[in-house]
Amino acid sequence: MRAIVYRTTGDPDVLELVERDTPEPGPGEVRVRVAVSGVNPTDWKTRSGATNPKIFPEVTPHLDGAGVIDAVGEGVDAGRIGQRVWLYMATLGRATGTAAEYTVVSADQAVPLPDGVSFDVGAALGVPALTAHRALTVAEDGPRRLRPGALEGKVVLAAGGAGAVGHAAIQLARWAGATVISTVSGPEKARLATAAGAHHVINYRQGDPAGEIRAIAPDGVDIIAEVALGANLELDLAVLRTGGVISTYANDGGKPVGLDVRQNMMLNTRFQFLVLYTVGEEALLAGAEDVAAAVADGAMPVGEEHGLPLIRFPLERTADAHRAVEGGAVGKVVVDVAP
Repeated sequence: MRAIVYRTTGDPDVLELVERDTPEPGPGEVRVRVAVSGVNPTDWKTRSGATNPKIFPEVTPHLDGAGVIDAVGEGVDAGRIGQRVWLYMATLGRATGTAAEYTVVSADQAVPLPDGVSFDVGAALGVPALTAHRALTVAEDGPRRLRPGALEGKVVLAAGGAGAVGHAAIQLARWAGATVISTVSGPEKARLATAAGAHHVINYRQGDPAGEIRAIAPDGVDIIAEVALGANLELDLAVLRTGGVISTYANDGGKPVGLDVRQNMMLNTRFQFLVLYTVGEEALLAGAEDVAAAVADGAMPVGEEHGLPLIRFPLERTADAHRAVEGGAVGKVVVDVAP
């Protein structure tokens, strides 16, 4: 099979297209013929050596993807052969991800994908959707699981609604019944956040964004899914309701975070920092189940018209796909693995 590998960390040029033996699934595992592989910021950061020290001599990157199960290991229902699936966290504890024609994962990490849903949607789920799910289910008085109506009466602020996680947060929050506000940096990203389903979109670079948000939510925002805590903290605290939660999954821009302790005491602010690598199996399985339900309801489409443009590369240009993500491409970068 064809696969992308790297043996040393570094810039995208360390990625190499090679031929490797097709892997065999072990007990409790499935083998998937990958159609589309999704690329996330964590993939290039791991490849570069910036995070998650390299522990395997050779690595095939990418956590997310979609394809068809073509073999199962001992203990897995053989009826799953031929099933269309989306994959998440493929390289968690493994050296082989989805940037290959075949990959092997735990059976639980291969989630059924309805026949009417494209592999593009499947490859765009994984890290962004599970991160968004976690961000929306950690409020002290909020739901631990998502379903239609679970966030009824709640106001959710998705910072950076044109990004992959922000896009998923908008879609999941709206599916669960929340009033969804998104902050963006300009008109084009506003168009994408609106297409994703945000009820209200606010340019945080102009006017009085805090005043605009408070006009929509006079009692404050219940849940903030935050991509740039250092840059956005002042705005977040200006619009957060007492007892609300700021779920932060990134600190884009790298601005240091300083807290006014008394201000946050008076607000009873709840800060939830999150990353999927250490969130635990229970949270991952719950997130995958809820996301699958949203997908089945048609709530998580992708593409320009749905607020998440797709930026495509063939497998042999995976290095260029990494450069696109590292360069801040707006949309979802995917690698077409199958011909």
